Amino acid sequence: MGIIPLMSIQNSKNIDEWVTVEEAAELTGYHAEYIRTLTRAGKLTARKFGPVWAINKSSLMTYLKTAEKSADRRHGPK
Repeated sequence: MGIIPLMSIQNSKNIDEWVTVEEAAELTGYHAEYIRTLTRAGKLTARKFGPVWAINKSSLMTYLKTAEKSADRRHGPK
């Protein structure tokens, strides 16, 4: 089952714009569950490719920049 969603992501016109939740976690240092929480809160743009959720990379980078500028340092990766 894991192959179908990856193929769907690869067939997307903007392949470089989407990363899986696990890839987003690796890129940011955040836990995968925190990425999911941010998505549910509407702070990240996500799309479902088959059974796999993917995060829009530009929304992820925008969130990271905003979190870095925040005075509340709890929002950074651990």
